Amino acid sequence: SHLLFFLLNVLESSASLHFESVFVGQEVTLKCFLEGTGANVFFWYKQPLGQKPQLMSEFFNHKEIGTFADDFKKDPRFELQTNEDKNNLKISNVKMSDSATYYCISSYTYTLTFLEAYSLHVRDTSSDIQTSVDQSSSENIHAGDSVTLNCTVHTGSCDEEHRVYWFKDSEDSHPGLIYTHGGRNDQCERKNNTQTHSCFYKLSIKNLTESHAGIYYCAVVSCGHILFGNGTKLDLTEDLHYAALSHNKANKSRRQKTDITNEAVYSSIKL
Repeated sequence: SHLLFFLLNVLESSASLHFESVFVGQEVTLKCFLEGTGANVFFWYKQPLGQKPQLMSEFFNHKEIGTFADDFKKDPRFELQTNEDKNNLKISNVKMSDSATYYCISSYTYTLTFLEAYSLHVRDTSSDIQTSVDQSSSENIHAGDSVTLNCTVHTGSCDEEHRVYWFKDSEDSHPGLIYTHGGRNDQCERKNNTQTHSCFYKLSIKNLTESHAGIYYCAVVSCGHILFGNGTKLDLTEDLHYAALSHNKANKSRRQKTDITNEAVYSSIKL
């Protein structure tokens, strides 16, 4: 898998993953507000699923306009809406190839900060493929336990192999991409007298810690389409047990007399 990494001193995040769904031919504006960042350089990166991130644009806030990089500068569908307070990316006449995750990133003294992250899903109105993704809304588990997240995909007549991606979004880090892929062989079944397939995918996580808390999204790529589930929220709860420990403290006098005093010490144990 390809993840978004930068070889700089510090990588920070204040972004949550937003989901945008549009139809082919429509337009969409991905907003990125700059107020309070203190940075002077801003970027947009595009990362198609399973591919390396691509630099789209850069904007210096002391200039009036930003500039696009490489092939993006040749495509008039892309437009930067910039001033000292914003670095918005507008995409007109949206195409299927625009489906990707887009990152707005600021740079200041060798520190990169994720300001916004958008997962853009482009839908084709001419397609008769009907797909739905079902996920449980939440799971309550304890630290140290294991959990299996389930994703059920219902599709129409498409015979292509599915590819399933898992996204994790949490308050403590920028959105992360975990993905697996597989075919229909032993994961799918067809309903009698219909062309509807039901496919089942699982993500198993063992020895859970607080770092695993967050929302996990199942995304399915099939027949040129990407569809996201509503997400499963993983909440970790801690059991706090109190144990009373008896501690004998000996005080000896000069006459070698021993007085025994008891001290009750309460110890908290997290399980």
